[in-house]
Amino acid sequence: MRIDIITIFPKMFEPILNESIVKRAQQKGRVKIYIHNQRDYTRDKHRKVDDRPFGGGSGMVMTCEPIFNAVEKIRSRVTGRKACVILLCPQGKRFNQKMAQRLARVRHLILVCGHYEGVDERVKKYLVDEEVSIGDYVLTGGELPAMVLVDSVVRLLPGVLGDKNSLNFESFKGNLLEYPQYTRPANFKGKAVPKILLSGDHKKIEAWRKKEALKRTKERRPDLLPLNSKRREIKHE
Repeated sequence: MRIDIITIFPKMFEPILNESIVKRAQQKGRVKIYIHNQRDYTRDKHRKVDDRPFGGGSGMVMTCEPIFNAVEKIRSRVTGRKACVILLCPQGKRFNQKMAQRLARVRHLILVCGHYEGVDERVKKYLVDEEVSIGDYVLTGGELPAMVLVDSVVRLLPGVLGDKNSLNFESFKGNLLEYPQYTRPANFKGKAVPKILLSGDHKKIEAWRKKEALKRTKERRPDLLPLNSKRREIKHE
């Protein structure tokens, strides 16, 4: 996979890309990540990337020309791959695990980090394939959402995680939150690990984990469960 990120704050990405799983994924050759300073694609001497909105209003709007220039330049350098261009902004579709899994199958992502009062609408209409938000709140810019997306997608790439089976037993797999996890010591200050996990009976352990995962999902994220399951639960109660 190749990921290009267009931003006005390129230094924000250095600590994230050079640590942990994302760093190892790059070292293994599973992903190549390039950071582009949006100001490098301006044409004026002040390297301006924003301007006042037409029609008046508060704040500044990101101009379309540097973003178009950056995407077109990146596309010209990468042949044989159709890039998916994503704008990180509050108005986008909410990012979730299913979207991460879908994007992990795309060979080339171009991420555009929104800022200020927004981005010129022509970027959204004529350049961007998707608009993505990581939640119903407003951040200073699209840099943090881009980092979240990269981390979530990269860990799904084949060969990135040390234990490939770990992807099969984590939150949001099958619309369930992950079951409770325990490790040594078996008893810590009188707080004991459930006996079933020490039994060695793998079938019973698997059944317990499924039960606990469903219980946790009902308590914390009932919205993840199918509607008919919720109705059965209400009727049973």
